[in-house]
Amino acid sequence: MEQRGSGPADPGHDQGHDPGHSRPDGTPDLAVTAAGRFSEALERLERARGALYDFHQLVGRADALLDEVADALDRLGHDELSIELRERLIGRDVLEGRWTYQIVEEFDDGYYAIFRALEAKGRQVLVGGRRHVYEAELRERRRTPGRPGDGPLPAG
Repeated sequence: MEQRGSGPADPGHDQGHDPGHSRPDGTPDLAVTAAGRFSEALERLERARGALYDFHQLVGRADALLDEVADALDRLGHDELSIELRERLIGRDVLEGRWTYQIVEEFDDGYYAIFRALEAKGRQVLVGGRRHVYEAELRERRRTPGRPGDGPLPAG
């Protein structure tokens, strides 16, 4: 593989190999690229899942704050608005028949679980189950052998 840079040679610097991130023998470029894209898709899904958990917590906190609003309305003599708030909004399903925890659980147990399982299966089929092969090869192409802090493996 072509390496970038022309740093000074350091005989001990570039010794070592990371088999956990190396392309299995005979693996075509397209398989490495496909596995990399599958992993990238999963990473994006993980971010979406985090946003879903943010949604869950933000809606829950907003609902809890409405109790304070209703209490303040009661103390201010706005009984009609307080009653409407309590009857129409506080504790209401965010989707028909569901609170946010149920949305999170359904997502986790359905789409998310299937996605993760198929990504792992895809990695197994495409690159022997290894993770981040595409990125490891990109890193290797961008390294400058011999430059401090740019070794093939962590120091240790």
